[in-house]
Amino acid sequence: MSNPSPHRELHPSSWKPAKGYANGMIAEGRTVWIGGQIGWNGDQVFETDDFIGQVRQALENIAAVLAEAGAEPRHVVRMTWFVTDKREYLARLPELGDAYRAVMGKHFPAMTMVQVVALVEDRAKVEIEATAVV
Repeated sequence: MSNPSPHRELHPSSWKPAKGYANGMIAEGRTVWIGGQIGWNGDQVFETDDFIGQVRQALENIAAVLAEAGAEPRHVVRMTWFVTDKREYLARLPELGDAYRAVMGKHFPAMTMVQVVALVEDRAKVEIEATAVV
């Protein structure tokens, strides 16, 4: 996970620095599209209702799908996060950052975060889509 990204971040020089995400990425290679991953394990069982625990599990699920493609978290170029409670997301950013780095390393692709009313699975507090280029 400490391997540097094979892709290049896009950041206009006159913009304020992005923290925890990139404004854009440029990449070449095979594209891997990962459908929304939620905070349940491979057996589709939630092990926790804690927001951070579900984030970490969703990221671990993304890493598992990446591995199936011969890819690693460093290959991710874009993520879309859907959360059911933006206040909890913002209040727990330090913990979220720790969970993110534990799975994804210090790789911060282009990201979008959206609050939604609900997710299809009632216990889910987060769903994350990812796109990678290998």
